[in-house]
Amino acid sequence: MVVSLKGRDLLCLQDYTPEEIWTILETAKMLKIWQKIGKPHRLLEGKTLAMIFQKPSTRTRVSFEVAMAHLGGHALYLNAQDLQLRRGETIADTARVLSRYVDAIMARVYDHKDVEDLAKYASVPVINGLSDFSHPCQALADYMTIWEKKGTIKGVKVVYVGDGNNVAHSLMIAGTKLGADVVVATPEGYEPDEKVIKWAEQNAAESGGSFELLHDPVKAVKDADVIYTDVWASMGQEAEAEERRKIFRPFQVNKDLVKHAKPDYMFMHCLPAHRGEEVTDDVIDSPNSVVWDEAENRLHAQKAVLALLLGGVKTGF
Repeated sequence: MVVSLKGRDLLCLQDYTPEEIWTILETAKMLKIWQKIGKPHRLLEGKTLAMIFQKPSTRTRVSFEVAMAHLGGHALYLNAQDLQLRRGETIADTARVLSRYVDAIMARVYDHKDVEDLAKYASVPVINGLSDFSHPCQALADYMTIWEKKGTIKGVKVVYVGDGNNVAHSLMIAGTKLGADVVVATPEGYEPDEKVIKWAEQNAAESGGSFELLHDPVKAVKDADVIYTDVWASMGQEAEAEERRKIFRPFQVNKDLVKHAKPDYMFMHCLPAHRGEEVTDDVIDSPNSVVWDEAENRLHAQKAVLALLLGGVKTGF
């Protein structure tokens, strides 16, 4: 099947079909191989990516900058102070102006509406580098890693333990579209968005996967192939951090919890990790941990997104 993603935005993976997600993963796999063997892949020669950062990030900035460099293009870093988003020029006007200068826009924002507004008014592809609702680039790297390590995604039991946040949303959406058995375990009151739960259930019915929401982490991780967690208080939730630490303590991924998973389970985390809070050192540094491979795959997955959305490749490999 020929799948063209040229000119598309990437705001939320619910907007993409399973075939389109697989096209990205297959392209990422090929580009990773090319990089490892030293094969040039300057597919975006002369192209420029504007990177808008309301929230700082090590992985997002470095991976997108390196991705554009490998693809022969250029990445331009713009922080919120440079742009004065919503405090000076409107997002609509910012999108219109940037569209005259660059070939794509990546934005890492607080409010998901900001990235939606950028996409509405931009005439070039807009990529969600993170919002309070969705983190699609992370989920692509996550499922690329699972595919590499497990040889498949369909039927793999992926268990997310912690806050029902943006990372959980994208993990749920992508996993259920690709036929995984996704389980989310959160404290009462910290469940994922109801809309995303409905999407996950619908996706699973169509793909042959499954989705389950629980409030018992021990029950959730039973026979898990993958255990995934994230920080308990995201950027912008600092005022809630102490309260969240108390509420989430029973959801810590530690040696006692992972005993209930399969012996060859994989531990995953989008990073940065708050060691001693959501995960203990003996788990994140264990042989079961794939967090560094997962972090590396942000580069390859995003390289595939850029190449496909900007027209550097016409289809998956």
